[in-house]
Amino acid sequence: MIRCDVGNLTLTQDKLFLIAGPCVLEDSAIGYEIACALKEITQKFAMPLIFKASYTKANRTSKAGYRGVGLHQGLAQMARIRQELQIPILSDVHEEAEVSSAAKVLDILQIPAFLCRQTALLEAAAATGKAINVKKGQFMAPWDMKYVVEKITAQGNHKIFLTERGASFGYNNLVVDIRSLPAMSKLGCFVVFDGTHSTQLPGGGKGETAGQREMVPFLVRAAVAAGCDGIFLEVHPEPAKSPSDRETIWPISQLPDLLEEIHAIRQALQNTFARRQGK
Repeated sequence: MIRCDVGNLTLTQDKLFLIAGPCVLEDSAIGYEIACALKEITQKFAMPLIFKASYTKANRTSKAGYRGVGLHQGLAQMARIRQELQIPILSDVHEEAEVSSAAKVLDILQIPAFLCRQTALLEAAAATGKAINVKKGQFMAPWDMKYVVEKITAQGNHKIFLTERGASFGYNNLVVDIRSLPAMSKLGCFVVFDGTHSTQLPGGGKGETAGQREMVPFLVRAAVAAGCDGIFLEVHPEPAKSPSDRETIWPISQLPDLLEEIHAIRQALQNTFARRQGK
């Protein structure tokens, strides 16, 4: 059984957890408002919550794409959420130079999918001793993530999350191979499914990422049924007004229904496993 202390939470494979928040922080208080709503929603399901938001986006399709509020302002917003709401926090790190400052505030350092093979970045993040969430590259086979894990554990860090977010399927398209979840679980890490990024149509929106938000519930339900340990979702009260990923981000008003569905799936699986063990 995998166990990991993250902020004020102790995560285990017994209870499905949620990583959620806006794609990117804004100058307004929208990030804090989303965090408040997420805390209230997840408490109803007794679901462990980790708040996610990016202070900077380094991989925009177009030069005109919104990049975020920056390292210092973003970390200040995240620190307030952590302190006042008592929620563990996660954000991306894109360069080695960011790692030290980010590790002073964040509970989990996230390695973006495009950077999942960057050895120096992985080593720098791992050396902080903080938990590391690595997005599996769209170009990576799930079993090849073992080399990513080895780069992290070589630094003495075993607090690792691996997140599936779809694989490139021709141009401007992703496909989810649900087999990647049990494949990565063999690596001894928490396995997370990213339900919103997996519905992207990368670069398919004439200079920005397009997507198929309507596919989110289908993929998330399948991932929970396949036995993932956590779900990753980007959420926003008004997706059309999100400065990033507006076509895939999930409406926070619809989150309770989605969590109710996956909670039921998870409970059914646990009941089945318990009955089998009872025999």
